[in-house]
Amino acid sequence: MDGEATYVIRPNPKYKFKPAIVKKCIREIVRERLSGMHYDPEEVPQLTSSLAECIKDKVKGLGFDRYKLVVQVVIGEQRGQGVKMSLRCLWDADTDNYAEEVFINESLFCAVTVFGSYYY
Repeated sequence: MDGEATYVIRPNPKYKFKPAIVKKCIREIVRERLSGMHYDPEEVPQLTSSLAECIKDKVKGLGFDRYKLVVQVVIGEQRGQGVKMSLRCLWDADTDNYAEEVFINESLFCAVTVFGSYYY
């Protein structure tokens, strides 16, 4: 960004947050880290934190310049129950976006959401 104006109000299309690419990254990381893992309530706090950091670092490396990233990871025990989650955000529909992915195995479920909010 050397020499570029800092008052850019729209992202270059090349660097715009792309949910499909982010979703693929989330899927790869979650499958690699959680496949075959059994739910352990003692490990979940550390696991959610480390997954969020890993995902954030990977998405930052994709080059979405000027985006603030927020990563939410929820892990719970899989007992056949239903879970509903919702959220509400105020953002610019032209620049901001999100990607989400759900992983389920016999023992646990993991829902990950990555929000990309453009920094004006």
